[in-house]
Parts: sequence; structure tokens; C-alpha cells
Amino acid sequence: MAKAYRAIDVARYFLAKTDADVGDLISNLKLQKLCYYAQGVGLVARNEPMFGEEIQAWLHGPVVPVLWRHFREFGSAALPPVDDLELDAYTPADRRVLDDVYEYYGQYSAWRLREMTHGEAPWADAYGQGGPNTTIDLDSLHRFFSTQVAETYAKRYEQISRGEA
Repeated sequence: MAKAYRAIDVARYFLAKTDADVGDLISNLKLQKLCYYAQGVGLVARNEPMFGEEIQAWLHGPVVPVLWRHFREFGSAALPPVDDLELDAYTPADRRVLDDVYEYYGQYSAWRLREMTHGEAPWADAYGQGGPNTTIDLDSLHRFFSTQVAETYAKRYEQISRGEA
């Protein structure tokens, strides 16, 4: 069984990776999308969710409401970086997933990530069928991300989890 995290733990991990000196900043909008991608990739690699809080289909894409409320005071401004992250709180395999998500999706602007999620089935189906604030269910995430994440990636996750890498 994979370790369970809270959405704020995943968010803090991403915020710890920012480097304001090189202009690497994360807004609430971008953080929402990174956490959505972490949940999707993690769901396929781990065979269970990265975090337990729900993701909803909002006008501007997938949102973890509890995170949105936590960071709403910042509006569209950059969120403060985290400098006291305990890396040992994350398993090596989960750090790999989060690092990969950040490396791949973190290169895009918040608005580009918004546009990307609008073209993906989990958000489009939830928003199209239920309207704003509809929960994006884990089955939908798993179906979609199973087509995006290579089987070898999930096997690599298992190897790292067992300490074979």
C-alpha cells in the first residue's frame, strides 16, 4: 500500500521546488493544475490516489477546493516558496513522481496548463455533464492517465518502492 498524503503535502512539495531568482514562480491556478497532474500520474503509477481530497471541474480547469481556499488570499500572485520541506516525509518513489510532474508540467504557464486540462477527458466530461464544481472522479482520472503514462513508468515506480533502484 502506497503512502497517503494530503493535498497540501503535494502542494508544499511543488512550492519547495520554486526558485524566484530565476523567475520560477507558481500561482494558485498553476498549483491546482500541478496537483491535478500529480494525482493523475500518481494514480496510475501507485494504483491509488496521491491524496484523498477531491478535485472538482471549475471554469478554469481542475481545482482541489481545499487548496484553493488555503491559497486564495494570494489571488493570481505568486505563492510563497516553501523552505522547510521534510523530504523524508515523501517516499523515494513518490518524490520521483512529483519531480517528474514538476519537470514536465511545471515548464508551462498557468494559462497553458488551464488550456491543456480543458482538452482532457476528466475535466471536459465532469464539466460538460455536471457543470461547474462537479467532482472529477478517480475512475475518470485513471482511465485518462492510463493512456498518458507508460506501463514501464508504473513498473519503475514499483521497483523504486521496493528499493530495487
